[in-house]
Amino acid sequence: MNSPEQDYMYSLLERAVEAKAEQEYSKAVEILQDVIMEYPAYHEAYEELGDVYIALRQIDRAHKALDRAMKLKPKSANAHYLRGFLLGLENKWNLSMDELVTADKLMPNHSEILRSLGWSMYNANRKVQGISILERSRILSPEDLGILSDLGVCYLNTAEYHKAEQVFQEILEHDPASTYAIECLKYLSQIKEVTSSEDTESTT
Repeated sequence: MNSPEQDYMYSLLERAVEAKAEQEYSKAVEILQDVIMEYPAYHEAYEELGDVYIALRQIDRAHKALDRAMKLKPKSANAHYLRGFLLGLENKWNLSMDELVTADKLMPNHSEILRSLGWSMYNANRKVQGISILERSRILSPEDLGILSDLGVCYLNTAEYHKAEQVFQEILEHDPASTYAIECLKYLSQIKEVTSSEDTESTT
């Protein structure tokens, strides 16, 4: 059973998470800073603060918040995941991968951790392994459009056009208005036309 203090902390954290979900980032930061002032050892507040700063692309502040979170709880899967994601934003793919591997060990078979790990591995020139991990993530969350988008881009960039087309078609099944999937399918259609034209010319 939680103490009244714990219940109060959780209620404040929930308010911050709700504000973040509604993209009211300034409000979320204000709530989390109040929590930290009152409960400076509450590592989850620093993790949430780091996540908000990531959304705001305030890189230095995000690093500081996550560094503090990891000092308070070194084996926090969420903190390692967030820092791995943050390092990916900086194109520090090998460092990102290291953090995400740690997060995966601490919390195995988490689709979002695997998504980020697969993306970082792909961008660290471990393309086959990266795609394999993204496929594992897809199995865990088959309707997650973020996972499907990353996987489609990886297949597109490695010229596996048939697989890319299947993935983007799948996105449209879940979200028929996805302009991103529509544009990618248009691009794939153009590639098909060029390839078909080249094949015709080579046989004449």
